[in-house]
Amino acid sequence: MEYFLKYQQVILRTLGVLLLLIGFVVHFWTVPQKGVSKNDRAVANLARMEASIQSSTSTKKSKSKPDSSKFLKELKGQQKKQMEYLTILLMLLGIGSLGYSFFKKKEEIK
Repeated sequence: MEYFLKYQQVILRTLGVLLLLIGFVVHFWTVPQKGVSKNDRAVANLARMEASIQSSTSTKKSKSKPDSSKFLKELKGQQKKQMEYLTILLMLLGIGSLGYSFFKKKEEIK
C-alpha cells in the first residue's frame, strides 16, 4: 500500500494512457473495412447457388429452412453496439484516470 501511495501519480498516469490506447486500438480494430470481405462474397455466392438450385428443382417439395438472417443481423448489431460501449467506457476510464492524476492532493498535517 505504501508503494502505491508513493507512486500514485505515475501509476494513475500510466493506467490512463494505457486505457486510452487500448480504447483507440479496439475502436479502430472493430471499424469495418471498406469493400466486401471474402466471407460476405462467399455467403452471397452460396445464396445465389441455392437460389439457382431451388429454381431448377422447383418440382420437388422440400422443407423450407427457417430464415435466420434477421437473427444474425440483430446479433451483429448488438455486438457492434457492445464494442462501441466498451471502447467508450475504456476511453472514459483512461481520461478519468489521467485527469485525476493531475489534481494536487491535499497534504495531511501530522
